[in-house]
Amino acid sequence: MADAMKRHPDADVLINFASLRSAYESTFETLQYPQIRTIAIIAEGIPENMTRKMIKAAHSKGVNIIGPATVGGIKPGCFKIGNTGGMMDNILASKLYRPGSVAYVSRSGGMSNELNNIISRATNGVYEGVAIGGDRYPGTTFMDHLVRYQADPQVKMLVLLGEVGGVEEYEVCEALQSGRLNKPLVAWCIGTCASMFSSEVQFGHAGACANSSRETASAKNEALAKAGAHVPPTFDALGDTIKSVYDDLVGAGVIVPLPEVHPDSAHGLQTGPGSWA
Repeated sequence: MADAMKRHPDADVLINFASLRSAYESTFETLQYPQIRTIAIIAEGIPENMTRKMIKAAHSKGVNIIGPATVGGIKPGCFKIGNTGGMMDNILASKLYRPGSVAYVSRSGGMSNELNNIISRATNGVYEGVAIGGDRYPGTTFMDHLVRYQADPQVKMLVLLGEVGGVEEYEVCEALQSGRLNKPLVAWCIGTCASMFSSEVQFGHAGACANSSRETASAKNEALAKAGAHVPPTFDALGDTIKSVYDDLVGAGVIVPLPEVHPDSAHGLQTGPGSWA
């Protein structure tokens, strides 16, 4: 680690691909180097008490943690961290080689790639996207990223994809009601099918389990809609809702679509035989 930091003094983001057995120790080792401002932790299954210790230590040093249990994030036309965006064919299909006007934050990494696809079809594309991770205690929250997007003039609309379990979405409701967030927000919490089961359901993520009625996806969708978010009737209608909001912004002149950039001319994109960007 010391040798890597010495060789790359300008690096300020570290992607931690270590397994759950060593991610904790390697993250604390990284926190010894002030040049690192963001750490993305890919591993899932890190014990929750260890995760909370990592988050506390990182916050004390002003370091942002994305994850654990994340695929990372992407800023089209700039860079990606982790496995976000997938391989070259998906990057091209979702137009992740140039920025759009829509920024999103998601719990799920797999569903963040679905958002890349949906947003690319319904709008002029993704400006930035982050998957905060599916564990019970993510290093950064929905609001951490939505506030950044709110402050960025290049971002014209927001998309939030939450899920059953946890109460972080209610912080977004409060921000909408107070005016802290005033850009158009399309939101949906997945896991509404949990109500069809007679007993408590644990979905794939460690944090995807409702411990009270307030943590159900349906309750959070209802609260988001009441707070002023654009909430579709079902996940299948998410793309239509995003397109409707986008079209309204284009009609109002808030978004001015630019001529499409051919991928071969996109800055820094190599479309040769390699599969990864």
